[in-house]
Amino acid sequence: MSDGRLQLVLSCEHGGNLVPARFAPKFGGDARTLDSHRGIDRGAAELSRDLVRRTGAPLALLEVTRLLVDANRSLDHPELISNLVNRSDPDPAPELIAHVWTPHRDAVRRSVDAALLAGERTSRVLHLGVHTFTPMRRGEQRRMDVAWLFDASRPLELELASTWRRLLAARRPDLRLAFNEPYAGTDDGLTTSLRLEYPVERYAGIELEVNQAFPRGSARRWQALIADLGDSLLHVLNAG
Repeated sequence: MSDGRLQLVLSCEHGGNLVPARFAPKFGGDARTLDSHRGIDRGAAELSRDLVRRTGAPLALLEVTRLLVDANRSLDHPELISNLVNRSDPDPAPELIAHVWTPHRDAVRRSVDAALLAGERTSRVLHLGVHTFTPMRRGEQRRMDVAWLFDASRPLELELASTWRRLLAARRPDLRLAFNEPYAGTDDGLTTSLRLEYPVERYAGIELEVNQAFPRGSARRWQALIADLGDSLLHVLNAG
């Protein structure tokens, strides 16, 4: 890999399905919707915390449901504020942005800035956004188990994703691994936005996507995958 120490920053934009009391009157969702894949990336928070334990990396974990405001969407994205949020006067959107969206994004930026400043001038950052996806969406079955979303035109991102995939495949040949599925790594998102703010040779923004069949299935199988993801990531960081 390129010269320069590789630092890790973790974020989890859809780690919970909490509705803060101040916003509850404006929210029309029910408990069933909140517990669905629309309300939470099931297992993402658990995986994020385990990666913190293994790597010591800083984590920005957002536990407010994206059915209020989606921190992985830009301010001009049509799905930034859910259609389940009551837009009556006063409009809750500015308050949600100020109290949920902006603090999360600022926390990630502070961690990236600190990581870049903490090491050498050539130090680099892997910003890993941790997500999970539903196995079935709109009648389409998603057959991959683990995927990495990134911009293949950015050499550092391609290098890191390829190395991690190779290491995980060696440990777990049973897993179905993919790049840029079930979403494109250049779609609107936090990592996509931060690519515009940091040098291409020093910032790698990759989203890890894990099939929710694992956290919703066998606990033993899920814990084994968490361990394999964490151990293979450590090898990536050590190689960098």
